[in-house]
Amino acid sequence: MIVDLLFSVIGESVPTDHAYALYAALSRSVPAFHQVDTRVRFAPLTGMAGEPGHLRLTDRSHLRVRLPADAIRSVLSLAGRSLDVAGASVRLGPPSVVPLVPAPSVVAHLVTFKHGEEVDHFLVTAKAKLKELGVTGDPTVPVISTNAKSKRAGETRRRIVRIKDAAIVGYSLVVSGLSADDSIRLQEHGLGGRTRMGCGFFLPTEDTK
Repeated sequence: MIVDLLFSVIGESVPTDHAYALYAALSRSVPAFHQVDTRVRFAPLTGMAGEPGHLRLTDRSHLRVRLPADAIRSVLSLAGRSLDVAGASVRLGPPSVVPLVPAPSVVAHLVTFKHGEEVDHFLVTAKAKLKELGVTGDPTVPVISTNAKSKRAGETRRRIVRIKDAAIVGYSLVVSGLSADDSIRLQEHGLGGRTRMGCGFFLPTEDTK
């Protein structure tokens, strides 16, 4: 059985694009994050928009780690540990165990595919990868709200994750019309590349509001 561990996070802010830095910090602390065949994955830290290029941590911020229930012991040492995330210090609190919840619509902050820089090709690849996974659903790329104070309002949510010296282009992805079984399967397996680095991590859309 796959479950989530939610660690509370104490700190001030981290870079908005912190996936690789967080992966590096977690890997230094827990080798399971770095193993090629690992089933231990994580989602980006939660928080609120802060200064440009930064995510402000709040009293509700957390680190979500997804892993097999029998692997929980391998990451418990993170509790109480301070991590250096791109020069920002964050401290993790004790975790709580949360089961995966089936939902008809799930969303990932960032999904990447090889040669998936253009949104039309990205969606074609997403449909093919869902089919390979045995998941029936409707993938869409959300757009930035027209109510948002952004010059990109109305545009698709195109995102970039920087890994060492490379800038990888991807998109947010919503998959709707899911059965309960398909919803859990997609959350358990993720989608696309760089899943060890926080990409392709799906949550019910209601959990992200």
